[in-house]
Amino acid sequence: MKRIFSSHTHEKTFEIAKNLGKTAGKGDIFALYGDLGSGKTVMAKGIASGMGIKEEVTSPTFNLLEVYDGRLTLYHFDLYRIESEKELDMLFFEEYWEGDGVSVIEWAERAGTRLPERIIRVGLEYVDETTRRISIEYPDD
Repeated sequence: MKRIFSSHTHEKTFEIAKNLGKTAGKGDIFALYGDLGSGKTVMAKGIASGMGIKEEVTSPTFNLLEVYDGRLTLYHFDLYRIESEKELDMLFFEEYWEGDGVSVIEWAERAGTRLPERIIRVGLEYVDETTRRISIEYPDD
């Protein structure tokens, strides 16, 4: 199933993501795709808020991973600095992705073939300076 949204503000993007977080379940993986500045971190913050996380969620660009406690544990990945799939060999991210928490992965395309088949793909595209097209694609059941 694929759903398409249009957002003209950070607040609208945040609310769309918050609704995703409210329904997130154990083992869910949100793979975020989009150009720099398209709203991936806003999506991560909204998902976290929907999961009941009160802590400020920031982009973990330099750490690659931040962990937050809420209704479920949130593993927030930012793969922006990963230049090749081989760099992931020593990081063992799959252990998190296969766990009981919820994973949000910014720059998911940098994970290459490592992502499991059952992910929720969230694409953020620029329509114009203030408008984003958000597509959310759920795995087939």
